[in-house]
Amino acid sequence: MTADDSFGRLDDDDYPACTMGRAAEMLNTTQGFLRAIGKARLITPLRSEGGHRRYSRYQLRIAARARELVDQGTPIEAACRIVILEDQLEEAQRINAEHHRTAKRRPN
Repeated sequence: MTADDSFGRLDDDDYPACTMGRAAEMLNTTQGFLRAIGKARLITPLRSEGGHRRYSRYQLRIAARARELVDQGTPIEAACRIVILEDQLEEAQRINAEHHRTAKRRPN
């Protein structure tokens, strides 16, 4: 992949463009928090060729939601489970809405 290809992917929510240090800085948290939510299997960052963690924008949004819950006093394991369930619910609602749109387009 060339540098031009990488710049083109920065708009991709799943592109692992952010280092752990930068992710922690952007979320105003610690690298330990990112490791903890990784250990709780909330997010699994991709690894660079050198073994360094890389986070996508989607993963940063998930981590930010977990941090919000932890800041409100929710234990980290519970916060991770809540975020996972919220994400699953959002996906199920998206799929359901798509099914409804498809059903409306079908002739009776």
